[in-house]
Amino acid sequence: MAPNGEPEPGPSAPEPAHIEPKSRHSDPEPQHSGPEPGRAPVIRVSDQDRDGVAQRLQQAFAERRLDDDEFDERMRAALTARTSADLDKLTADLPAVMPGSTAPAVPGRPAGRWAVAYKNSIRRGGRWRVPERFTSVVYKGDGWLDLRAAELTSPVTTVLAIAYKSRIDILVPPGVRVELEGFGVSKGWSAEEELEIRLPQDAPTVHVRGIAYKGTIETRTRPQER
Repeated sequence: MAPNGEPEPGPSAPEPAHIEPKSRHSDPEPQHSGPEPGRAPVIRVSDQDRDGVAQRLQQAFAERRLDDDEFDERMRAALTARTSADLDKLTADLPAVMPGSTAPAVPGRPAGRWAVAYKNSIRRGGRWRVPERFTSVVYKGDGWLDLRAAELTSPVTTVLAIAYKSRIDILVPPGVRVELEGFGVSKGWSAEEELEIRLPQDAPTVHVRGIAYKGTIETRTRPQER
């Protein structure tokens, strides 16, 4: 109480904060439904797009721009690519393809239909033309048929292989369906064999028909580990 007998004034109550009323006409926060500015849209690729990149990789492999491991890795990535960005990075360090550059190395020349080795070796590799039906006979020797950079002239290629006390290796690129028939014919195991399940109906096919007497005929997608 104050000396004059009047009660002392209590603490003053705080003034209420001033709140601006929210305008009923205020703009809502912008919502982005499309791609962010400056970022390319995601484009899904087709089987035709994957095949085009696979052919470019085959050409680069034939030109020795890619080694075995790089070619194998990029081919598998091309076959499982989902967007255009996935495919673009596989050929980013390769030169652009000029019109007509995918033509056969020897235009107009018929593809050889057979190869025979007697106590000797057969080797086919690089950019070579494979006819619809190719025959290889090896007697007490070895054969090496590399189709990874080859030009398959038919949707279905039949390879007839005969190995007498010999070994014939047939290498095919990923993305090619392999069918086996005969005696002593086998397929090398691959950790990614499920890729064949994803192949389209019109995927190129290599049909291997073979007879191996005291020998081996093996088909696989990459060279045997040495």
